[in-house]
Amino acid sequence: MLMTIVAFIVALALLIAVHEYGHYRVAVACGVKVLRFSIGFGPPILRWQPKGSPTEFVVGLLPFGGYVRMLDEREAPVAPQEREQAFNNRPLAQRAAVVAAGPAANLLLAVLLYAAVNWGGVQEPLPVLPAPPAGSVAAAAGLQGGERVLRAGFAGDTPREVASFEDLRWMLTRAALDGHDLQLVTTRAEGPGAERSIVLELSRLQARDANLQMFRDIGIVGPWTPPVLGEVKPEGAAAAAGLLQGDVVRRIGSTPIGDGQQLREAIRASVQDGEPRTQTWQIEREGESLSLPVTPQVVDDNGASFGRINAFVGGQPAMLTVRYGPVDGLVQGVKKTWEVSSLTLRMIGRMLIGQASIKNLSGPLTIADYAGKSASLGLVHYLSFLALISVSLGVLNLLPLPVLDGGHLMYYLWEAVTGRGVSELWLERLQRGGVALLLMMTSLALFNDVARLFG
Repeated sequence: MLMTIVAFIVALALLIAVHEYGHYRVAVACGVKVLRFSIGFGPPILRWQPKGSPTEFVVGLLPFGGYVRMLDEREAPVAPQEREQAFNNRPLAQRAAVVAAGPAANLLLAVLLYAAVNWGGVQEPLPVLPAPPAGSVAAAAGLQGGERVLRAGFAGDTPREVASFEDLRWMLTRAALDGHDLQLVTTRAEGPGAERSIVLELSRLQARDANLQMFRDIGIVGPWTPPVLGEVKPEGAAAAAGLLQGDVVRRIGSTPIGDGQQLREAIRASVQDGEPRTQTWQIEREGESLSLPVTPQVVDDNGASFGRINAFVGGQPAMLTVRYGPVDGLVQGVKKTWEVSSLTLRMIGRMLIGQASIKNLSGPLTIADYAGKSASLGLVHYLSFLALISVSLGVLNLLPLPVLDGGHLMYYLWEAVTGRGVSELWLERLQRGGVALLLMMTSLALFNDVARLFG
């Protein structure tokens, strides 16, 4: 819990500081007098003003935001000798640049964070496919499990190299949510063999949520893992059947088991009409073959029943270190930031027209939960999390809502087209509407958080 809180506060402070520093730095460069640079709201817990600087730097008690207060005649009287330094008197292009600098700083931070991960290297699973369940897209395409993906790309495009399973998962997510088919070029994982090209018809999924069920429908939930049992919990179905950690499952009933995902799916499916089915498991233990009857426990989830044995199912996947050089790492950082940004915008658009579920909208509770989990996995995972949230913050602030940076840029676009600014009356109306819409979005995100974490 403590790690989650610390990781969340550090993430918020860093991302807000970078965002506001973007506004501050460009404002100073454009000759605007900055009165206060604040990270957080509420009573100041820390404040200082460098000698010779007109700017007071403040850290507020509540770390949920920040602001840069500039000299502006619309907010307070300005001395005649300082009118040129007032934000409202700067040229239109400079005002737009100051506003856009915040989101741009977040996107630049994401590029650098992704690049740092690429330069440092990260341990990721090999892109070896599990055995797909019957009825899935992967099964319909003829995949059997054990194939290593060499290259992948949207149908009609030139497939590119797949560095790891996480790389493949990202491509599956993009293709499914965008309604594209995905072409895979594979070979057998156990040794050299002929390459084979297949097409996953992901366009027929009409996916609305990037969740576990989407990957189940695709038939590729995780990388190939050996069908080995890990920790067996006492008083569970596995312990009651005499199963032990390290047992290799070869067959359940008449069904051969080839990998960990197939084993997990077979356990889930070992319930019929809400009642557990006792099946004979053929296992390998220390070189000996044993047959044990196993009766799973039944778990109900929103009206659906599935089996569980209370044991860790599946061994560790084969891993590799993915690392890029200085230039390639930066290029990959730019590419990943662009892909995440464009997918975020498309998902927002699809939610607005009802083609994607509003359950995709997340709030601070989910972000805090992911912050703690990523921090517990190590620095590389935490940096990747920070990059993802930084992209989201940059993109969301560019939305044309009056209370966000994107709304102010829309005002400047109107001014550029018409030659006059938005009237004070309309500014007030738009501001009220923007606040109401933002509060509605925040409430919905919090509701989704509670449902996701405690539902």
